[in-house]
Parts: sequence; C-alpha cells; structure tokens
Amino acid sequence: MSTDFHVDTGNPLTLWCTPHSLYSGKVRSYLIKKGLPFRELLPPHPRFGAEVLPAVRHFVVPIVETTDGRFIQDSTVIIEELEHRFPERPMVPATPVQRVIATLLGGFGSEGLLTVAMHYRWSYRAEQENFLRAEFGRAAHHGPDREERLASGAALMDYFNGFLPNLGVSAESIPAFEASFIELLEALDIHFQHYPYLLGGLPSIADFGFMAPLFAHLARDPVPSSLMKNLAPNVYRWTERMNLPAIADGEFPEQASEWFPDDQIPQTLEPVIRLMFQDWGAQLLADAEFVNAWLLANPNVPSGQPTSADGERRVHPVLGEISYPWRGVTVNRASAPHGLWHFERAAGLARELEGEAKTRFDALAGKLGGSEVMRIRISRPMRREDDALVFA
Repeated sequence: MSTDFHVDTGNPLTLWCTPHSLYSGKVRSYLIKKGLPFRELLPPHPRFGAEVLPAVRHFVVPIVETTDGRFIQDSTVIIEELEHRFPERPMVPATPVQRVIATLLGGFGSEGLLTVAMHYRWSYRAEQENFLRAEFGRAAHHGPDREERLASGAALMDYFNGFLPNLGVSAESIPAFEASFIELLEALDIHFQHYPYLLGGLPSIADFGFMAPLFAHLARDPVPSSLMKNLAPNVYRWTERMNLPAIADGEFPEQASEWFPDDQIPQTLEPVIRLMFQDWGAQLLADAEFVNAWLLANPNVPSGQPTSADGERRVHPVLGEISYPWRGVTVNRASAPHGLWHFERAAGLARELEGEAKTRFDALAGKLGGSEVMRIRISRPMRREDDALVFA
C-alpha cells in the first residue's frame, strides 16, 4: 500500500500562519495530507505587512499565497480552491451521502466547536499563561529576545481573551460546554480505535474541519491537551496522524487507503453525527431564526453587503445577539453567519440528493436527531467575496 503522495506544483505554496492558530492547523494538515509542498511564514515577516495585508485587508491567518502570486484567505475557501487547482487525490468524497456528511462534519469542526476551543484556551488562561504568551509572541515578534517575545504575546492575548462572551461562554454555560466536549471526545476515541480517519482509510474535509479546534487549541494548549490525552488518547493520536504525510500508519496495517465502500457511514461515526446535530444544531436553529428575522426587517440590503450589523468587512461578522436553551442552560451569544454559511454548503448538497441516496441520508438524519436541523433555510444566500462573507 502506497502511503506517500506528492503533487509537483513547481514552486512551493506559502502558508502564512501561526502555530497556535485554530484555522492554520486545519490548512496545514490539508497541505500535508494533499501532498502539496509549502513553506510556513509568520506575520512578523516583513512581507506580511508589505504585501499580504494590502491584498487581504484583514490582519488574519491562515492565508495561502499561490505560486502565481494570489492570496487566498479563509480555510474553507483555501481548501476548495486548491482542490480545484490540484484535483489529484481528492480530499472531498465523490459519493453523495459521504459528501454531505463530510461537509457537515467539516462545518461542525470549523464553526460548531469554536466555542469549546476558545473556552479551554481563555477560561483556563491562568493555568497556561506562559505557554500562551510564548505562542502568541511567535505571531507578534521575531528575534531571540525571550522577554520581548513574551511581552508581545501578552499584549496580543488581551485582545483575543475578550471574545468569550460573544461565543456564549459564561459561568452558567461552561459546565454544559465542557460536558459536550467530553462526550464528543468519548465518541471520537471509540471511532479512532477502529479507523484512522473519520471516513475510513483516507482523510477528508471532515477531518480537516475537526483539526481546526482539536489541534492548535485542544491538543496543544496545556489544560485541554492533558484532558484529551487522559480521556481520549486515540483522538490525540489522530491529531498527530493528521500532521504526518503518510496516509496510514502501523496501527492500521490492513486498512485500505480509501473511504468507506459503497457510500456507507459506519456505526462508530453515528454518535459523533448525533452530537453534531444536537450541539451545533441548537445554535444553527437559533441563528437561522435570527438571520431570517433580520433580513425581513432589512429588505433592501444590497447584494455584496457584508453580513455584519454595521455593513463592514469583518473576519468574524456579527448581526446581533441570540439566546437559546441548550443542555439545561441558556446560551447568550453573538449571531454567527459563518456557521450558517458552512451549514448551507452541506444542506444544499443534501437537497440535491435523489433516489436511494436521499432515502439513506434522510433515514440517517432522522435516526440521529437531525431532521429538524436539515430543514433550516435562509431566506437570502450568503457567499464569500473579496475575502469577506456577504449577502448574495
């Protein structure tokens, strides 16, 4: 079984990123598994301010700089663009039900688990302060002066530390978020005892979406890393596997390097999908209700307007505040249009299903508590344009 793969792209891509960045971990893993040669550069590099920022107009990572000089921002858009440019060894399943499930799970990882990742980083800041200062310092300061780097990291941390209320993290909600994470770890740990990746013997966009929260935050920050290693060592091993170019390893010597045959979804993945519908679904339903009401109250929003309340381009746009019951608590948080954008990518594929594939997917969604979630409709589509999420 061949395990290494390399696409000859000529000059390597450049991944503008940081080691501790949630979405950088997603893109880095994709590039490694896809076999695309790349180099990493960090924001303190002079070219970031001189060339990257003027092109993207956001101080954000990851950004992929292509060999023809284009800068691509947003981890999902990066993967989509590179899949189009380099179709060899695709990372998106071709069979219909697996494609929907992979897209759903990729969105759940990228957006639905963002709150848990940020909670474990910032609610436990005191217990991992020096590590975080060093990591954020890498994003802000080049050079050998250790104290300058730590000071630069501390200044940057104060900005990100303030995000928790917008994500619904409060004294009331923290026990529910932690319980949801422990349940997910248990379900994933059982699955990864059987298979190296979410859909079998090959990684997919589902795995890359999960790498966003599960690597840079939850497998590297000291507090959640210890939790993961002790409660779910198979999940921690998966995060290691996702950063290795080999598609499989000695733990699964008989595993074929392919997705599950016949478009099947294994029983070991069903608990993960159920938790996705339960935990992400509650937020999606609340967001959809709010966004549809906002659009009804603002019928003259022009095409191309960013999906933020003030109409400005933002990396994480917010339209307002939502409140919803979940796991015995009330979550109060900012709306999250990006989550709905991710969901709609999968929901649109689900609506296109026909015949036996539609019957199988509808039965799976019904069995796992996802029927109501899959009926979500947004009255106005959204798209990525000019490195921002906008209304179509």
